Amino acid sequence: MPETSAPRLLGPAEVRELAARLGVRPTKQRGQNFVIDANTVRRIVRESGVTDGEVVLEVGPGLGSLTLALLEVGAEVTAVEIDPLLAEELPATVRTFAPDQAERFRVVLADALGVTEVPGPPPQALVANLPYNVSVPVLLHLMALLPSLQHGLVMVQSEVADRLAAPPGSKTYGIPSAKAAWFADVRRAGAIGRNVFWPAPNVDSGLVAWTHHAPPTDEVTRDQVFAVIDAAFAQRRKALRGALRTLAGGAEQAEAALRTAGVDPLTRGEALGIDEFVAITVALHATADGPKDDQ
Repeated sequence: MPETSAPRLLGPAEVRELAARLGVRPTKQRGQNFVIDANTVRRIVRESGVTDGEVVLEVGPGLGSLTLALLEVGAEVTAVEIDPLLAEELPATVRTFAPDQAERFRVVLADALGVTEVPGPPPQALVANLPYNVSVPVLLHLMALLPSLQHGLVMVQSEVADRLAAPPGSKTYGIPSAKAAWFADVRRAGAIGRNVFWPAPNVDSGLVAWTHHAPPTDEVTRDQVFAVIDAAFAQRRKALRGALRTLAGGAEQAEAALRTAGVDPLTRGEALGIDEFVAITVALHATADGPKDDQ
């Protein structure tokens, strides 16, 4: 069997040369900051736990820095890119820097928030430098869309990383934390310095790792639970008896459901984990009419 050569990764000179040749300037609108440090992308891949032969979904590959590092460890990569110019160039970049791995790469021109399917074999891992302005919606959408995803690691704005991995009761715990917990066990996996990007962002970056688990219930739907989470945090400082009043059809109905679920009606949403939100949702839907707006 012929030997294959490892991919060459992109450094500052290669990233800038590619960008100049394409006439690309990173835009804040799309949250573009290109990684120019090979050690950083290798670290991301290492922390992700991706192994030889795994099918990986990458979102926002940009010029291909992380893509090449994923191919380096033997992954098969499906990249979703919204920018037509970047999407068109990526296959050529892979052929140039990773010719022996080019057959294990495919690119999809699409907005990750709007994709309804991903071509090729079902991805087992999500590894991405997510656009910071839409990182949480993209992550939750893909977790919901692709049950084949078993684990992943994403780079996001540091504050978003804190929120995604926050435990109940902490000051950063909120809707992203609670909803992500429906799908997976989530943890902080480190920080990334600003100087590994071009251009350097004016915010810090963090890594979030997650491992898929089965849905916490089949008695109610994910959307029904998420509606309760949204209502609980709509007025963060309000006790659940009042926060769920409209959803339940009245304060008394909300209080009854909360007590059935074993939750103090004066508790705030920020104190509850996904299991408590599930219990509340089940109790709300156990009534004859269910939540007022659940038609």
